Amino acid sequence: MNKRWTIDKIEKFVTENSDSTLLTKEYHGFSQKLLFKCSCGNNFEKTFTKFKNKNQRKCDVCQPPKESR
Repeated sequence: MNKRWTIDKIEKFVTENSDSTLLTKEYHGFSQKLLFKCSCGNNFEKTFTKFKNKNQRKCDVCQPPKESR
């Protein structure tokens, strides 16, 4: 089943599953980068897919990107 995400559902997911805060107020699809505020105070952008499925739920300072192979 393809779940349709709305900005309200995304905001609820972010609140319940991370220490970050969603700053973006509109959602236009899975490829859109959303603006988040990390618990340390830094702002960062990620697509919701990466945030949800890849556990990239913090800024690059708190959770540095993995090195490529």
